[in-house]
Amino acid sequence: MSIGAAVAALSEEFPDLTVSKVRYLEDQGLIAPGRTSRGSRRYDEADLSRLRRILRLQRDEYLPLTVIRDVVDRGDDSPDTIPEITARDLRPRAARPLTVGELVERSGADRQTIAELERYGLIRARDTDALEICRIVAELGRFGIEPRHLRAFRVAADREIGLVDQALAPHRPGGTAAKPGRSRAHEREVTGQLLALCIELHVSLVRSGLP
Repeated sequence: MSIGAAVAALSEEFPDLTVSKVRYLEDQGLIAPGRTSRGSRRYDEADLSRLRRILRLQRDEYLPLTVIRDVVDRGDDSPDTIPEITARDLRPRAARPLTVGELVERSGADRQTIAELERYGLIRARDTDALEICRIVAELGRFGIEPRHLRAFRVAADREIGLVDQALAPHRPGGTAAKPGRSRAHEREVTGQLLALCIELHVSLVRSGLP
């Protein structure tokens, strides 16, 4: 079936699913439908089943896409086997530049929303990192949350970045806790561990404050 037919087939369970969102999941490597000789996508029942599992994990377990990919590839998405966010999921990664048109097409956010995200400092470059932010903000828009409501997230994130940067300083070359022979890969791993702990604390604080 075509990508449009795949969206239609899942629309009863996922009424907010769009072609743009499915293409975004493709871009992130979670699904890989076949192609015709002319390059058109063609989904079979296995692709549809995988897409359904991915969407359920997003909706029901609130997992990041990197974790969802591992869970689905492993073929076991029962609640007892779903991992928490790990340091590996949060290691710094290289971002690839994108155009505004690509951000619009792949994230589901419109141009006005992207402009507002730039105005409020939630995205500072048009790249694959911004794509993930735009996608999340587009999803939040379904609950009436607008970019202007999210400025506190930017402030909080910058404070966390400053804290992590300060904590990492002793582990960098020349720092008091630096060890000879440690590579940039080690620094990225330590960064991921710190970020995972910060996010775990943030989630726990929010959860404890909810009725």
